[in-house]
Amino acid sequence: IHQFAEEQTPGGAKPMVEAGCLEDVDVVFGTHLWSTFPEGNIFIKDGPLMAASDRFQIRINGKGGHGALPQETRDPIVCGSAIVQGLQQIVSRNVDPLESAVLSFGAFESGGPFNVIPDTAQITGTVRTFSTDVQATVKERMKEIVSHIGKAHGMEGILDYNDGYPSLINHEKETTQVQEAATELYGQEHCLDMNPMMGGEDFAYYLQHKPGAFFFTGAGHTEAYPHHHPHFDIEEKAMLQASQMFIKLIEISNKEGSSHG
Repeated sequence: IHQFAEEQTPGGAKPMVEAGCLEDVDVVFGTHLWSTFPEGNIFIKDGPLMAASDRFQIRINGKGGHGALPQETRDPIVCGSAIVQGLQQIVSRNVDPLESAVLSFGAFESGGPFNVIPDTAQITGTVRTFSTDVQATVKERMKEIVSHIGKAHGMEGILDYNDGYPSLINHEKETTQVQEAATELYGQEHCLDMNPMMGGEDFAYYLQHKPGAFFFTGAGHTEAYPHHHPHFDIEEKAMLQASQMFIKLIEISNKEGSSHG
């Protein structure tokens, strides 16, 4: 599948599924080259592999004024700071410690001149979860905290929460096929189990409709930088190895399909 817009929600996978790209498809496999995993290795895990990836924006409506006269204002920066602190307690106090969740802030924007209290503030960030129950808990607590802290400061706090990619969950049979393919191609020592990742991936939509599995192809070399880093680079041999994996998976899938036919 040649898919567009993996990095930009709502992503390209969902509209492609809706357009019929999985019609007459029996099984689907995907991979992601990963710059910090050593080249020559395949990484996979059965079950939940990557988290649901949501985004949010918070707007705080206050009352601006002169910095020397704070009593005449409703300071959205102070209110926003309290909201950030309150939201950071959700994972530690409202989520089961045996579950996983991340709530991170990417931007806090407000004001301009050094001596002016602004009218508004905006906070943006992301939530990552594996469980829909945990996702619902985090979302509900965020609504309560933003609204109540806003009111406590005499202001209006508004949460705009956008569901992103769902959790990517590998299927057991197809995970085993990936392990078989990697072992045949590179040896068992180069087929490695991995821990779940909190990153998001819209390949999850395909796996909601068809059996399949998603794996990581190691693409790191001596100076490995993480993805989205300005010095990001990969060992290009990994692209060939990913292609070899797909060819081998086709062979394995066809062989197993014919043996059951």
